[in-house]
Amino acid sequence: MKKIDSLFLWLDERLGIQSIFKMAKKKEVPLHRHSIWYYFGGMTLFLFTVQVATGILLLLYYRPSAEGAFESVQFIITEVQFGWLIRSVHSWSANLLIAALFIHMFSVYFMSAYRAPREITWITGALLLFISIGFGFSGYLLPWNKLAFFATKVGTEIAGVVPIIGHPILRFLRGGDEVTGATLTRFFGFHVAVLPAIATVLIGTHVLLVQMHGMSVPPKIEETEEPKTMKFVPNFLLRDLIGWILAVGVLAALAAIFPWELGEKADAFASAPAGIKPEWYFLFMFQTLKYLPAKIFALDGEVLGILGFGLGGLFWVLVPFLNKTPGHGRRKLVFNVIGIFIVVFIIVMTIVGYVSS
Repeated sequence: MKKIDSLFLWLDERLGIQSIFKMAKKKEVPLHRHSIWYYFGGMTLFLFTVQVATGILLLLYYRPSAEGAFESVQFIITEVQFGWLIRSVHSWSANLLIAALFIHMFSVYFMSAYRAPREITWITGALLLFISIGFGFSGYLLPWNKLAFFATKVGTEIAGVVPIIGHPILRFLRGGDEVTGATLTRFFGFHVAVLPAIATVLIGTHVLLVQMHGMSVPPKIEETEEPKTMKFVPNFLLRDLIGWILAVGVLAALAAIFPWELGEKADAFASAPAGIKPEWYFLFMFQTLKYLPAKIFALDGEVLGILGFGLGGLFWVLVPFLNKTPGHGRRKLVFNVIGIFIVVFIIVMTIVGYVSS
């Protein structure tokens, strides 16, 4: 026991462990009828941790080349003990991560939690949403199956139609003019090195800012009610932990009942599968571009659609600066209507994308 105490004191002198414990004990979380939305931030972080852990395990066997990628994933599924389960958990947790991140971002938006002094917290969160989507896009190709190959081809072609910078972007993403083994190697680099490095910096900054400024209270509750709080440790943390345990159960059930399919190996000379569609978080954009006419006022409809989505992303990042008084008057109503429209649009177009041929 003395040795453990001595070790703790030695570490405390160098790492300041007790100061972290004191800060955690002092930290409080606002308690009101919307408090349930606070748990999605921790859930997103937990699912990201699952992604890192399972991704490292898959990396031990994966070979990032056109000649070996498909076979290495096949080996993981069929030969490695519990390899099929790890791969399924990795794929399902990626989808749940993006779903939790969407819910977290929209809950922050509707609670106006981006208002001063939390503007940078919002910006890092919005950038993390884009980075997570980038993870999904880059990771989708790595099994090197037919569906991923043609979905990547379609996705990069969409980026390529942007005026002036489109073709350089296409060549940068593909590592050439076509989707080849060079594209696979490049996407692997994005997926396991570039994006994780950026995400780590953004997550660290985001978590630090949340600790500095605390969790925001919706303006209406802040003005009309006496703010109530609960201790972060142990009250909120234990509730968070229950959510994480439930998430593990959901992941295990999904991975066991619906194991992630591998499909057929990619073949550049084969015809594209009928009714090819992107992952669900791209589907609303994909379906919107399909509905746009070829020409809109003598301009290419697809180009205008892509530029529109780009401006939408910019709007999302700049929300704290466009709505500096989110709790008052007509501006609050306008931004609430915009938020509701975005949510309904994403849901409707995603459903339409799934049911359409």
